[in-house]
Amino acid sequence: MEKLKSLIPSNIKQRIAQSTAEQLPSTCSSLLDFFLSLQIFHTAVEELTDSQRSLCSKNIETALDLKQKGNNCFTSGNYDKALSFYTQALRFAPMNDAYEDEKNLVSILYINRASTLHKMGLLMECVRDCDRAIEISPSYAKAWYRRGKANASLESYKDAVDDLNLAMDKELSICRKSQIQDEIDIIVNEVGKKSSPITKHNEKNPGSLAEPHLMELQCVSTPAKGRGMSSVTDIPQASLILSEEPYAAILSKACRDTHCHFCMNELPKDSVPCASCSIPLYCSWKCQVQAGGMNSRISINNNSGIDRHISSISLASNCENALADSNGNIPEHRHECKGVNWPRVLPSEIVLAGRVIVKSMEQRNFSRTTAPIEALELTHNYVHMPLDVKLELHMYSIVLTYCLHHCSTVEFPLAGDSAAQLVILICQIRVNSMAVVHMKSQESNWSLEHPGKLSPREVSFTSNIEQVKVGQAIYSTASMFNHSCQPNIHAYFQSRTLFIRSTELVTAGYPLELSYGPQVGQWDLRERQQLLEDQYAFKCQCSGCLDLNFSDLAINAFSCPHPGCFGVVVDGSWVNRPYCTLKCPLLIDNVKREDINRVGRRLFEQQDGSFRVDPGRCLNCGSSRDLELSQLQSEKAWSCIKRLQDVLLSKKIPENIFSDAMEAIRLLRSTWHAYNKIIAQAEDSLAEAFCLTGDLQRAMHHCKASVQILEKLYHPKHIVIGNELVKLSSIELSLGDRSNAMDNIIRLCEVFTLYYGSHAPKIFPYLESLQKEASKLDEEGHNLHSNNSSEGT
Repeated sequence: MEKLKSLIPSNIKQRIAQSTAEQLPSTCSSLLDFFLSLQIFHTAVEELTDSQRSLCSKNIETALDLKQKGNNCFTSGNYDKALSFYTQALRFAPMNDAYEDEKNLVSILYINRASTLHKMGLLMECVRDCDRAIEISPSYAKAWYRRGKANASLESYKDAVDDLNLAMDKELSICRKSQIQDEIDIIVNEVGKKSSPITKHNEKNPGSLAEPHLMELQCVSTPAKGRGMSSVTDIPQASLILSEEPYAAILSKACRDTHCHFCMNELPKDSVPCASCSIPLYCSWKCQVQAGGMNSRISINNNSGIDRHISSISLASNCENALADSNGNIPEHRHECKGVNWPRVLPSEIVLAGRVIVKSMEQRNFSRTTAPIEALELTHNYVHMPLDVKLELHMYSIVLTYCLHHCSTVEFPLAGDSAAQLVILICQIRVNSMAVVHMKSQESNWSLEHPGKLSPREVSFTSNIEQVKVGQAIYSTASMFNHSCQPNIHAYFQSRTLFIRSTELVTAGYPLELSYGPQVGQWDLRERQQLLEDQYAFKCQCSGCLDLNFSDLAINAFSCPHPGCFGVVVDGSWVNRPYCTLKCPLLIDNVKREDINRVGRRLFEQQDGSFRVDPGRCLNCGSSRDLELSQLQSEKAWSCIKRLQDVLLSKKIPENIFSDAMEAIRLLRSTWHAYNKIIAQAEDSLAEAFCLTGDLQRAMHHCKASVQILEKLYHPKHIVIGNELVKLSSIELSLGDRSNAMDNIIRLCEVFTLYYGSHAPKIFPYLESLQKEASKLDEEGHNLHSNNSSEGT
């Protein structure tokens, strides 16, 4: 792309820089004509669209090489590596190519992987791989044999006997038939007529837990923000407002080898590759087919017992048709398949634009309507974009136009008008798409069956709750919600399904607003507004930015040097000149007045309707602080905390790190304001370090100190507080402090229920673990009290 960009004439660049949305067909046509005259352009796009030259097509030689490496690892007992090699081999193995004795290579690889999974004790995964091999090759004796062995290990004896009978029926070797019969006899003799569970081994269903919602939404228009959404009726706190499947979605490049390319859940050990190219991996054949892959199916011709058994395990009944259904659902990967390289090479948002445009075109054909892509009502900010961005959009749009033009599933013209439509669409995606995030905690080793108290290492893990971006998606209805730095609704995901829930009482007609940027309490006003202006090209005028918040003053502030004064001192980054006046409409809400008055009394001394701010002077008493010296002291202290954070990653804490970190926190507290977020981060790091060394009493002290700061920056039921309470309650449980632990567990459950409703236990499984551990401690305390009472009597 950089080479192509350097060749573009300056006159075309100038036209693009000055272009508006209406002028896009002309500028795109000019650039397209120029590119079509360059051999370097043709070479580049041919490499992206020619499946024969692509690295993403099926390749039997590559598959066989990976298969042999897997066989070698299996023989040597390195099952983890064998599993990886077999999975990679499946990505490259052609679906319909025969291999040994006319056997299908894909089915052989599935059985090789099934044998590996069996060795690793992953029996359900083993059975699913056997099912896939049988789906492709119903007469494959080894597949039935491996399935029978796995079912026997699962104590599903009836299925095991049926499987082994089928294996013996399909087996050609007399010797092997005899061996299989012996194994059947062993099972029958051991079990006799004992009934055994019949386990279903169908593909996993990645669907989300359903929860009814009755909120009737309406699109409204406001003078400041334009289009938005509100409710026709009052919405109680913690109500589910919307659940929505994406119009189009794409997995992040960083997650291609770890997450399903359709549902975006983490891949199981028995992941399924695309049938026509080597790019995607899916958690099941169902997800593969929904995404647009192909699937072989077996045909049952009579009603014999054997055929009924084959039919009962067939995955065909679970796989949805790859073609558009009556609701107009379009497989999103189908047009990218056949081994072409561009879906892997182009940026995710560009590939997502291709999915949106193809779905729009196919839906129009399917429904026989002429509804344009603009029916999604997506906004864009093309006119505000700088030259480099406009030029990049033109180039990517032309490349994508070429790729879609050579796609066999749609007829997309190679023309300036087509590229112009894609420029606007990519702009719309940048403004309206949502990052699909999943919650992740390193506490995953803590199960419901965990005996006794938590170990220090397990306690420290409970603090590491983070949002992991797994994909990017366009949601038709959700794209209409406006933004606020003080949102009243919360968005979260299960698989690729979006859920939106109210976090406070919202009256009928009041705007429903999401956070798609930093919230009040995370960054101060200046930082929030700068990020939103850079990323979305608008000046935020939400309630969190029109009002002056306590956190805007305290989150990055220095402390007053005068003893006994609790005022804040802001530095020069707040303003662009030494002396500043904050112009209205920065108002101070009466609810916030008391807190703000405590740290910034001088802000209420208004002159001409303005707030006067003097960097380096306390906003409460006017005392002066040496900002340059304070900044140097802070940097020195924070470098020590940073070393501690680096050490935490290795889980090996040197002895001298604690004294240095304690001194660093003392210095930070003498320099920064008591409610500065830097201090909260330092206290949290020290709490985790003490957890790792087993000093839970001191860990609890520093954890509480961190929570106390965050409680001042956020509202008491903010999700950030809930995340910290997970760690605090875990420490208290380990210390046997059942009273405080129960109080904090009740509180954190209220927070998670507010944000996630009935989905909270599924998203955060350890909530149930915490409640169970607390109940156990409560029961032990009750029994101890009863025993003491009996002894006293």
